Amino acid sequence: MTPTDPALHRALRQERTHHDRCRTALAGMLEGADEQVVIGENASASGADAEVLGYQLRSQAKALRELPEGPLFFGRLDFTGGDHQALHIGRLRISEHPAEPPLVVDWRAPVSRAFYQASARDPQGVAVRRRFGWAPGSRGAATDLTGLEDEHLDRGESRASEIVAREIERPRVGPMRDIAATIQPEQDDLVRGDLAVSLCVQGAPGTGKTAVGLHRAAYLLYTHPQRIRRGGLLILGPNRTFLSYICEVLPALGEIGVRQSTLRDEIARHPVSGTDEERAAVVKHDARMAQVLRRALYARVGAGEGIGALAVPEGSYRWRVPGEELLRIVAGVRAEEPPYAVGRERVRTRIVRRILEQAERRGGPPGAAWVRKISRARAVGEYVEAVWPKVRPEEVVSRLLMDPQALAEAADGLLDADEQKALLWAKPPRSWKSARWSAADLVLLDEVAGLIEHPQGYGHVVVDEAQDLSPMECRAIARRAAFGSVTVLGDLAQGTTPWAARSWRTVLAHLGKPDAVVVPLTTGFRVPGVVLELANRLLERVDVEVPAARSLRGDGELRFRAADGDGDLPRAVVDAVRDALGREGSVGVVAADADVARVRRALGEAGIEAGGAQETGARVAVVPASVVKGLEYDHVVAVEPAAIVAGEERGWRRLYVVVTRAVAGLEVVHGRPLPW
Repeated sequence: MTPTDPALHRALRQERTHHDRCRTALAGMLEGADEQVVIGENASASGADAEVLGYQLRSQAKALRELPEGPLFFGRLDFTGGDHQALHIGRLRISEHPAEPPLVVDWRAPVSRAFYQASARDPQGVAVRRRFGWAPGSRGAATDLTGLEDEHLDRGESRASEIVAREIERPRVGPMRDIAATIQPEQDDLVRGDLAVSLCVQGAPGTGKTAVGLHRAAYLLYTHPQRIRRGGLLILGPNRTFLSYICEVLPALGEIGVRQSTLRDEIARHPVSGTDEERAAVVKHDARMAQVLRRALYARVGAGEGIGALAVPEGSYRWRVPGEELLRIVAGVRAEEPPYAVGRERVRTRIVRRILEQAERRGGPPGAAWVRKISRARAVGEYVEAVWPKVRPEEVVSRLLMDPQALAEAADGLLDADEQKALLWAKPPRSWKSARWSAADLVLLDEVAGLIEHPQGYGHVVVDEAQDLSPMECRAIARRAAFGSVTVLGDLAQGTTPWAARSWRTVLAHLGKPDAVVVPLTTGFRVPGVVLELANRLLERVDVEVPAARSLRGDGELRFRAADGDGDLPRAVVDAVRDALGREGSVGVVAADADVARVRRALGEAGIEAGGAQETGARVAVVPASVVKGLEYDHVVAVEPAAIVAGEERGWRRLYVVVTRAVAGLEVVHGRPLPW
C-alpha cells in the first residue's frame, strides 16, 4: 500500500532510516564475527576446545556472509503499555551490541509469535501490527521500502492484508522463496511444533506444506541448535529438480549447512545402471521383502554343530571352550536379535570372556593386552567366521536375485511363486561385482546394510512428497530417524508411484512413528480458487479420501483452448505459450512424458526459448508430467489432459498434480475430448 497522507509519509521515512541503521549494524556484526574467528583461532585453550570454538565462530561468520541480499525486516509489533518498545521482525536478529535491545528480532524468537498469531479477538498484548511492502526483487536498499499498512488490534481492527496478498501472488521466477513474511496462523502452529513430536502434514495443493516443512527445519535449528546440529538435520525431496527449486529457502532464513538430498542419493551404494519391470519393482518395494532379506541374511549364521570344541594356543598351553558352551553362546546371541555385525562381535566377545574366566582361575586377572591378543587369535577368528561369517549386503541380495532355491527358502510363506519369479534376474551376472543395480535394488541393499549395522541417524528428518514412498523406502528413512523426530509432508491425492500411499497411518507405521500427529492443511494461498475448483472435480476420480481444498484467492484464470485434432496440437500450444508470455511471470508447459519432445520442438521452431525442469531461471520451462510435482509456475499450459491420464495407471492423480501447479493462470490445451 502506497502511503498518501503526511503521517504515512513520515512513518515511511522513519522506517527507511531504521533500515539503514540495521544495514550498518549487520555490516558491523559481520566484521565482528570475522574478528572473533581470528581471536578464537589464537585462543589458548585445549586443542579440542579450540577446534569446537573455531568451528562455531567460523559457522556463524559464514552464515552472515552467505545471507542473501534483501530486506532486513518485514514486520513490526507495537505493544500496549508505555514500557514496550516497537519490535521489528525479520529473518535474523540484528543488533548494534549484544547487550543492547535488538534492532530486528528473529522471526523464530518467542516474542515474534504474536506477529503471526495475534488477532482482534486475541491481540496478545499487541497494539499495532505493521507490515512492510518492498519492491519485487529488492536487494535491501532502503528506497525499496515502498509501503506499509497498520492493523490496530487494540481497537478491534482486523482486516485482510493487501501486502500479504501481493507477496503470495507475486510472480514465481527462479527458486522457491521463503514465506517468513506471510506465514498464516495454522502454518505457524506447525512450524513451531515440539521437536520431540513427529508431525505429518496432509496438505492440499497450494497450502504451503513444503514451505512449512522448511520453516520448521529453520525453527528447530534456531530453538534446539545443539541437539539438532549434534544429530544433524536432513531434508529429503523426491528428486534433484525439486531440491534445486527449494535450495535457497534455508539460506535466506540464515541456515546453512543443512543436508538436502534425495533418498536415492542417501542409499546409493552403487550407481543405478539397471531397470526393473514394474512387477519386479512393486515386489521389491513391498514390506514383506524386509522379512525375506532378514531370513536370507541370518541363514548364513550357523549353530556351530559339528565343529566341536575350540582350542586357543598360548605358548605351550591351550585354552579350551567346550562345543556345548559354544553352541549356547551362538544360540544366545541369535535370540537377542542384534544387528548382524554386532552379533558377530558378541560371539567373539563371549568366547574371549569364557577364556578370560579360565585365565583368572589359573593365575589371576590378565591385562588388557592379553585380552586383545586372545580376541585376535586365529582360532577365535576362524570359529567366528565359521558360525557367523562376515558378509556384504551385495552378496545377500545378489544371491536372492540369482538363485531360485535361495529365494524360495527365504520367501517361503511370504511371496508366491509368481512374485518370486518376478524378482529373479533374467540375465544373472557372474557375481555381484558385475551386477547392474536398479533403483529398487538399492532399497534392498540398504535394508540388508541396516540389518548388518545401523546407519548413523539424524536429529530430525523432513520428508517431502512422502505419499510416493514405498514401505521399504519408509524403512530406509526410519533407520535414519530412529532416535530423532520427523516432519512428513505430502498429499495422498498426488500419489503417483505404483506403491503410493492410501493412508498416512500406514506410512507412519513404516517410518517407525505410528503415533505422529496428522494435521490437514486445506486452505490454499498459492492456487487460485477457479483452478482449485477444477482440481476438486478431479478428486472424484482419485481413489483416496482427502478433504477438498479451498482457496483464499478470488483472482486467477482458467482457460481452455481446443486444437483441431492431434496434428494441430503443437500450434495450439505455441499460441497458448505466446499468450502466457504476454503476462508477467513464469510459464510452465506440462505434457505427458511421451509428448515433451514434440512440444519442445514446436516451441523451438516458433522461436520461443524454453528451458527444462531444472533450469529454474528460465521464463518458459517444458516439463514432463512425471517430474512437475512440487514445482510451481505463474502460468501453466497443460497439454492434452487425456494423454496425461492415459500415460500411466495412476494418470488421474498425475493430472491432478499438473493442474495444481498454477499460481496465476491455467490454460488447458487439448486436441482430444477432455477426460472429465
